Formats: sequence, structure tokens, C-alpha cells
Amino acid sequence: MPDQTFRTNIPEVDPTQIEDTRTAIADEHRSFLEKVMVKGGFADLYDARDFSEVVFRVMRDLMTTEASDRVEGELHTEAVPTDEKALQFEVADLWKDTNPIVGLLSRVRPPWQGPGIFKIDSDRFLFRVANEGGKPATVDREQAVKAVFSATKDELSQERIEEIASWLPDYVRQLWEQA
Repeated sequence: MPDQTFRTNIPEVDPTQIEDTRTAIADEHRSFLEKVMVKGGFADLYDARDFSEVVFRVMRDLMTTEASDRVEGELHTEAVPTDEKALQFEVADLWKDTNPIVGLLSRVRPPWQGPGIFKIDSDRFLFRVANEGGKPATVDREQAVKAVFSATKDELSQERIEEIASWLPDYVRQLWEQA
């Protein structure tokens, strides 16, 4: 019988009376990848890293090489403090493309914006980050993009923040500004 209670000697616990000894880490004390992981709803730092790389790749595709270099120049903080070698790098390393051929091609081709050029609009931007990033199904696409944007903005000067905003398509720019 599914409605039958077998153990009646278990005391009722009020969840509001339980003390949680864990302390929440304030955002300003989190590393770049920890911010992306927490705000984006990722299960681990590796998913946050992989998704951040893809968002950065699509962002770079929208920008000139010079603008991309200026952004990279400001991203020289540690991505996450750890002894794990797979996660020892700077945020600037995430900004660079890990594929050397793609990295080279992105430096010589024009930005994917403007008349007569293959254009990345907001739909294509979000489609690419969702599909190229291997985003887990449990993670909301816009929330994850905003998490990367928020963590990135924490690393940049106001001048770079405004410069990046000028390159982003309409809806993605709104996500950037909300982050």
C-alpha cells in the first residue's frame, strides 16, 4: 500500500530551523569561471570554461582584430585559483581561440558585421553559442550568455565595455547591458 507509513518514529524537521554552516562567497571574491558557473547554472568549472570560450569566439567574430586585441589586453587575471593544471590559465587565454587555424583566420578576415558581409544577428549569435558550446540541456541559453557577459564586464574598463557593446547585435547588446 503506497499510502501506508512504515516508520512513525522519525521526528518532523522544520527546514527553517536548520542552521547552514556554509557561507556564501560574495561575487567580488569569486573568480571568473566561478561567476560563470554559478550565474549560468553550470554543474562544474569545465562546462563554464567551454561555454565561455564559445561566447568569446562569437564575440571576436563580430569585432575587428584591433578591437579584439584591446579586449584581450585587459583580460589578464587568473580564471580560477586552483592547483588543477587543466584550469590554470588567465581569462585572456579563454579569449584567444584554442584552434590555431581558426585563430589565424579570425585575425585576417573582416568582422562579420556590415553590408555585404555575412552577418551575425542576435538569433545567429545565440544559436552558435548554444550549439557550438555543448551547453547542457539544464542550462538556460540567455542566462548562461549573461553570466559570461557579467564576469567579462567585471574584468574590463568602462571604455572596453562600451566598445564591445557597439559591436553586438540588438538583443545580444541588451543581454550585455543587463549583465
